[in-house]
Amino acid sequence: MNATIVKFGHPARLVADYRHWLVLLRPAQPTLGSLVLAAKGEATAFGDLPPEAHAELAAVTRDIETALKAAVGYEKINYLMLMMVDPHVHFHVLPRYEGARTVGGVSVPDAGWPGQPALNAAVALDGVQTEALVAWLKGQWPAR
Repeated sequence: MNATIVKFGHPARLVADYRHWLVLLRPAQPTLGSLVLAAKGEATAFGDLPPEAHAELAAVTRDIETALKAAVGYEKINYLMLMMVDPHVHFHVLPRYEGARTVGGVSVPDAGWPGQPALNAAVALDGVQTEALVAWLKGQWPAR
């Protein structure tokens, strides 16, 4: 695993595993169900990913959108490829909605709705909340 994947909490935050990609629960939740979609390889530029990773991305994003629609009923979804601090190819995936969403006692408002995501207003999760949200999202994941 590359350093970016480890930094985002693999394996404890793992929601789904694909040949070229991992889906992880984002440590800080600007919206409920926020994820990190990370390439498994060492590429630090999107264009450097192998063609197979680009092809698989269609299925991965379809699964993400299906699971998050069922989980939080998002109105929009944002894929942010910032890569300013963590160098390996990854996206921050933020389901967007008006108001707040709650599961297992964790309530997360979309503080930036309908504008840009308010990343600085993210809710930090403790270990118990992280385990619960990972299990909850795995339960929403489409069968493969």
